[in-house]
Amino acid sequence: QVQLVESGGGLVQPGGSLRLSCAASVSIFSINAMGWYRQAPGKQRELVAAIAFGGTVNYGGSVKGRFTASRDNAKNTVYLQMNSLKPEDTAVYYCNAVKDGFSFWGQGTQVTVSS
Repeated sequence: QVQLVESGGGLVQPGGSLRLSCAASVSIFSINAMGWYRQAPGKQRELVAAIAFGGTVNYGGSVKGRFTASRDNAKNTVYLQMNSLKPEDTAVYYCNAVKDGFSFWGQGTQVTVSS
């Protein structure tokens, strides 16, 4: 079992920045892969960033060049730095972890980009 707790969401103006955090209840070295997803109202959940523990990060096309995913192994935490935010980035952002063939989700954190 892996528990994930996201934080850092909120209301930001277009062009602004936010940093999301996702703290895992287990060592992230024991997790096969982690990722950030988002779901806007009326839309399907989509990949934002997939973090492989070999160090590779793959980003969804709409966020490339604006978002950066990273991890802090000592804190069992992954981050999503979001810059140049746009209204279309408004969504609930979810952290995901895959461990031993099972997928775990956090509760989500709301990000709203609006003037």
